[in-house]
Amino acid sequence: MKIIFYRHSFDLFKTKITAYQGFASSLLLPVFLLFSLVLSAQQIAILKYEGGGDWYANPTALPNLISFCNENIFTKIEKKPQTVETSSAEIYNYPILFLTGHGNVFFTEEAAQNLRIYLISGGFLHISDNYGLDPYIRKEMKKVFPELDFQEIPYSHPIYHQKYSFEILPKVHEHDNKAPQGFGLFFEGKLVCFYDYESDLSDGWEDENVHNDPKDIRLPALKMGANIVSYAFKN
Repeated sequence: MKIIFYRHSFDLFKTKITAYQGFASSLLLPVFLLFSLVLSAQQIAILKYEGGGDWYANPTALPNLISFCNENIFTKIEKKPQTVETSSAEIYNYPILFLTGHGNVFFTEEAAQNLRIYLISGGFLHISDNYGLDPYIRKEMKKVFPELDFQEIPYSHPIYHQKYSFEILPKVHEHDNKAPQGFGLFFEGKLVCFYDYESDLSDGWEDENVHNDPKDIRLPALKMGANIVSYAFKN
């Protein structure tokens, strides 16, 4: 398991160096130093974006998911997730980035280019719509991948069949009487971004007393979150 995860981080580093040649050579040294950390740790970071939206929403969600993953799929993720800005070279220190919120998201041209290179170099982004995010995130991800559209991911896809199998995405909270959907961005056939819509997965990861959701609602959300983490580390 560790070999798979560390190999993923090394591939991200190696491809990142190639991708940045002729684009941002001044960043190569700091990126190299950051990747020396990646090779020795499994980490997930929260993506801080501009635009005024609450990127900091669901503060107990990711720590709870990390604990669940460490206990059930035997990862060794640092318990306290860090926060990184979209335009920062620090994103390359984290194989998985997590983005959530309820409102406006904005990527500068620099941030969009940085995120694109991160994703095509082996990084993975999980977007969790916390209701109200959809029109903004779709527009901003078009800056990152103008040539790609979000596609609904079929339930035959491996992301739904890691340790846990799902025939439908868990639905934590009801908003518009819509079915939960999992969308993805596929770059050259590879899933680089998973977007849960009308599912509120990350609400299901929060402390029980935050939303008063029962265990039979929270547990499937945690299991699906673990599948996403497992898939991202392996691919």
